[in-house]
Amino acid sequence: MSKPMHSDSAAPMTRRAEPTERRKPSLIESKTVSQTLHGYHLNNLYLFLGSKFGAEEAERLIGAYRVGTSKHWPGSCVFWQTDINGSVRTGKVMLYDAETGKRVKQPFNHVTWVHSLLKLPDYNLRQCFFGEHLLPMNRDKPVAIVESEKTAIVASYYLPEYVWLATGGKHGCFNTDALRVLRGRQVTLFPDLGATQQWREKLPLLKSLGIEANIFNFLEESASDDERTEGYDMADYLLQIESDQAVLQSMIRRNPYLQTLIDELQLTLVSVERYNPDTDTFPKSSKTEKS
Repeated sequence: MSKPMHSDSAAPMTRRAEPTERRKPSLIESKTVSQTLHGYHLNNLYLFLGSKFGAEEAERLIGAYRVGTSKHWPGSCVFWQTDINGSVRTGKVMLYDAETGKRVKQPFNHVTWVHSLLKLPDYNLRQCFFGEHLLPMNRDKPVAIVESEKTAIVASYYLPEYVWLATGGKHGCFNTDALRVLRGRQVTLFPDLGATQQWREKLPLLKSLGIEANIFNFLEESASDDERTEGYDMADYLLQIESDQAVLQSMIRRNPYLQTLIDELQLTLVSVERYNPDTDTFPKSSKTEKS
């Protein structure tokens, strides 16, 4: 008699647990998101991207990834986690330095979550990849995964042949629920320095889910001691490749009148030819053409 009693008492506990496990993720209202999709002149991340790639490209990148502006800290941004269905799971609020593009960690690490700030009751947070909403419109592109949201945005500028997603943390999104959206896709992992082995250990999980994945370990094999200490990621290396827009923005900072001239004459940057003092007799000017 004791055996059936034990069986009967265990069954309700299992049934009660199932609804909790299968609860749908809580979502942020679209109105809340739309209220942040402006004010970019106050957004330090946008200002940094603009200094590197120009205002037009910065707007395109911010728009593609649906990055918002937050009032929580002056200059802070919101990385909205928009899933493959277009629903917003949550938003990560972070503060960057407008000049260096580095995270502000003093006097404390400036990072928090929208669902926490809104004090939403009984919030069932189930994170998704940052940039996941870009997958349906880029079905033929391979997927690249990095840790940082900023890195995904920067990498998408330099290497647009990939769909760049971010996990939001070293161990973020490496679970069956979050990885389902990558089934049937070709995926390359680009871990930060120091995280390569942890991400390599995730490869069997991806394979078991029908995801063709490999890992880019060139950075780990070739990084200097200083780069390892700083914990470099893909963005740190890519940003060393000075774009034509970065050269132009640097010239404008030295001589703001140049921007007025460009606006008045409706000039469009075509390319910048760098001056090599060893081979060039005279410096070559930036090439522009009328739009």
